[in-house]
Amino acid sequence: MKKLTSFLIGSLLLFTVACDNTSKTAVTAPDPGEVPASPAADTTQAAKEDAQSELRRKQLNADIRAREERNLVAGDPTDRATGDLASEVRSKLEANIPGGQLTVNAAENGTVTVSGTVNNQDQLAKIEPLSKEIKGVTNVVVKASVVPPTR
Repeated sequence: MKKLTSFLIGSLLLFTVACDNTSKTAVTAPDPGEVPASPAADTTQAAKEDAQSELRRKQLNADIRAREERNLVAGDPTDRATGDLASEVRSKLEANIPGGQLTVNAAENGTVTVSGTVNNQDQLAKIEPLSKEIKGVTNVVVKASVVPPTR
């Protein structure tokens, strides 16, 4: 049993390191530094309905709690891979900022940079406090802008 547990933890760590790339809230999210065109209204509406569904929020919050529990078992919850930190922040933003097209990058010191677009000023204001809810985030740099959806 101990060998199986060690194998599973080792595989998880290897997978986490191997997949250490920029996390995006959507396939159409811009690359860091890129200024995207505003999304179409029907695309925004579909994303909003999915992101605002109670089931989707519960799933994303459960994923975040599971990751935090794994990190507690593995050691210091504030010392984690940057890809994992970026992924958790991305999930949190995806669940609470519908229609946003955001890219999340994390540095080893716990600094998270969020770029992309959101639909209104209220969503832009939510980025920093939501990001700081994730354990291990020490600083949030918001490079996102407000681009209302086209009709």
